[in-house]
Amino acid sequence: MFCSVLSMGISGIEGYMVTVEVDCQRGIDAFELVGLPDAAVRESRERVRSAIKNLEMEWPKGRVLVNLAPADTRKTGPIYDLPILLGLLAASGSRQLDLAGCAFIGELSLNGRLRPVAGALSMILAAEQAGIRKVFLPMENGGEGSAIPGIEVYPVSSAGEILDHFLNGKPLPTARELRFAPPPAPPVPDFADVRGQENAKRAMEVAAAGGHNILLIGPPGTGKSMLAKRMPSILPGLTFREAVETTRVHSAAGVLPYGASLLEAPPFRAPHHTISPAGLAGGGVPPGPGEISLAHNGVLFLDELPEFPKAAMESLRQPLEDGTITISRSAGRSTFPSNIILIAAMNPCPCGYFGHPTRKCRCSPVRMAVYLSRISGPLLDRLDIHVEMPPVEYGELSAAPGEASSRIRQRVEAARARQRERYDSLGVPVSCNARLDSAGLRRYCQMTPEGERMLHAAYDRLGLSGRSYDRILRVSRTIADLAGEDSISADAVAEAVQYRNLDRKYWQPDLRDL
Repeated sequence: MFCSVLSMGISGIEGYMVTVEVDCQRGIDAFELVGLPDAAVRESRERVRSAIKNLEMEWPKGRVLVNLAPADTRKTGPIYDLPILLGLLAASGSRQLDLAGCAFIGELSLNGRLRPVAGALSMILAAEQAGIRKVFLPMENGGEGSAIPGIEVYPVSSAGEILDHFLNGKPLPTARELRFAPPPAPPVPDFADVRGQENAKRAMEVAAAGGHNILLIGPPGTGKSMLAKRMPSILPGLTFREAVETTRVHSAAGVLPYGASLLEAPPFRAPHHTISPAGLAGGGVPPGPGEISLAHNGVLFLDELPEFPKAAMESLRQPLEDGTITISRSAGRSTFPSNIILIAAMNPCPCGYFGHPTRKCRCSPVRMAVYLSRISGPLLDRLDIHVEMPPVEYGELSAAPGEASSRIRQRVEAARARQRERYDSLGVPVSCNARLDSAGLRRYCQMTPEGERMLHAAYDRLGLSGRSYDRILRVSRTIADLAGEDSISADAVAEAVQYRNLDRKYWQPDLRDL
């Protein structure tokens, strides 16, 4: 007999439909699995065989052929165990199962229980788009489908529960009825803990309000890492669309806590400087998301930026510009989102004390030039805001706590609301000022005459590039939004230009002047 069971697959972070076709014929006992399965899929035979035995059912006699269609797409992972088991039982004639309109996803343990799988949310979304009415998956993955309308998701603990449902009519609760909770957000430190560094705090507020990338330069102990780790505390929460996008990436990478629903807080990723280019940008077989995609709609913090491998740093250039990254390998091609706020921190020189008021720098001009040259001009140009952080005075350390993150976040949310109102009303697919394209800059970044003259003078005096000009305009637009102004004033332009001076101080001096 022949039976067809619907399932789903995942490529990168995109789900697609897979049809598990099972044909049982008389003959010598044999089991063939075709459809470009990888090793984990081929091993499903033994897992399914043991599960059927422990569910007190019989393995079908004769020749069994299982095809995973489409046959020209490589299938990976153990997610097809459950549909193969159901297809075997239905095709052998031992059970009458009406599986039409349902999709099944799940890895089987040897006793028939279901184990969680990676990428469940993407597969649920693909099933909903394909018109599938019901999806059955492991209990630990139920939270990922609890917030998706238009489809019924049934989390189950074992294959036996599914058989009871189809054979005996035993009802199963949907994921929404089970009320899965979002994953607990890790505690985020508060900006009130940071003493001094008012200029850097203001720059972080501007970066959060407009989604801008920022570079922090200063000697050791000036608070660069403290500020970076507090950025999530002033960022707005994720919208539903952003939560789905972010959760898809984490689910596909297998880092979403099992049993959790959609992420609500912006992610914060801080990889070590020994990370490989593939670990940062993504890769592997099949291609998977890297740290830059895991930080989608959140923050990617690179501490000690010059210590990162050159290739890893340069892999950031295109994703920072486009908001997506495409990984092409012989095994496949996948595109991942990378709409992030990049926070980079570094010392001004190898010893860390260049320009320090009390400690002498021990670096030679050549050594310092080599250190700074690890950061290329194109990458530096993509960092909208550059902030120098001097050592903190004793009086600042003993002062009262600074402004709390909650108050800063209120201003950030107000600025983001102005941006959403401006862009949504005109149907522009832009989430914040940092994502404005050239046409958007000309349309939405109108300056006062004084602001125009100031930017013209700064462009000529500093020798800015076209990309620097655009980024100054974007930052100026954000500063104006924080001030509640429709036009960009000279003060907003002056503050934005101030954030572009450090590349001239550190990266373009004469070596004899160091």
